[in-house]
Amino acid sequence: MPATAVLTARALLLDMDGTLVNSDAAVERVWRRWAERNGLDGDEVMKVVHGRQGYASMALLLPDRPMEQNYADNARMLAEETADTEGVVEIPGAREFLASLAGSQVPHALVTSADVALSTARMAAAGLEMPGVRVTAESVGASKPDPEGFLKGAAELGVDPAECVVFKDSGAGIAAGRSAGMRVVGVGPRAGAYGPDVVVRDLTQVRVEVVGDGTVRLYIGE
Repeated sequence: MPATAVLTARALLLDMDGTLVNSDAAVERVWRRWAERNGLDGDEVMKVVHGRQGYASMALLLPDRPMEQNYADNARMLAEETADTEGVVEIPGAREFLASLAGSQVPHALVTSADVALSTARMAAAGLEMPGVRVTAESVGASKPDPEGFLKGAAELGVDPAECVVFKDSGAGIAAGRSAGMRVVGVGPRAGAYGPDVVVRDLTQVRVEVVGDGTVRLYIGE
């Protein structure tokens, strides 16, 4: 694979939805039902929800609604999403990419806005191995674009944030990675508009190499 860009790091922080797993169909089903229940335009709702925890999206879409109601709604929707894995598949190249990280012993973590149940269900539905380190909704007090999740991931791996590369598909997540002081590989069609360091169509365009001092080289190509 000819490289069009090379990034170096000591650890990788991987989002799930839109980055490792294509769950767009399930996300659309759940959120469009929510939009209808709340008298909102489904297309406008879908512009907001990617990359955030549900309660944070609700707070943006219904700013006058009590947060307690958002938290309760969020819990119900997480249960709906966990039960609905129809059409959930891997992003092309995700299985091979994760296997290369494990095989090369590259420090890496899953950092997702999903909770443990939802992330477990979607990774299993897509046939992907769960990374040994994961930061889920239960692990943080603030949703992306707050950088807390990525900073916790770096801390769990014992790596300075500046030496981490984030893989993310959405504006909220890319902003969170930037705020954490990390470089960002944008994945998929949503990513390019939000200024990541480099954009890939999917994970078939990424190759990983570990050099002698533990440095990870990411070759981004066609």
